Amino acid sequence: MWLSDTSVRRPVLAMVMSLLLMAFGALSFRNLPLRELPDVDPPIVSVETDYVGASAAVVESRVTKPIEDRLAGLEGIHKIVSESMEGVSRITIEFELSREAILDRLRDAALDDGGRRADVVRLDR
Repeated sequence: MWLSDTSVRRPVLAMVMSLLLMAFGALSFRNLPLRELPDVDPPIVSVETDYVGASAAVVESRVTKPIEDRLAGLEGIHKIVSESMEGVSRITIEFELSREAILDRLRDAALDDGGRRADVVRLDR
């Protein structure tokens, strides 16, 4: 009864108290830790290939493009970034977070010309 009597007699006080309570709630909500949605780094795979003595155009046409075409068929890819320089090709693949068994799929996609599986190594930061 005390709260309702005070609110009727002093409406400005009741409004200020309500605004303070809402501001406190908003600040508390912003500072709550997230347990169900943690900060997760996306799975990223980098492929680096050396082609000694080749120009950037040759590396792009003979190394980067065929590897890109082979890896682009994988499911769950968020983006692919490639870079061809003189003698070196770098391809970075970012997968979606829901991706499972990324290394197995890469091993299946990374068959060399002889039909053998290429070595895929897991690198953790």
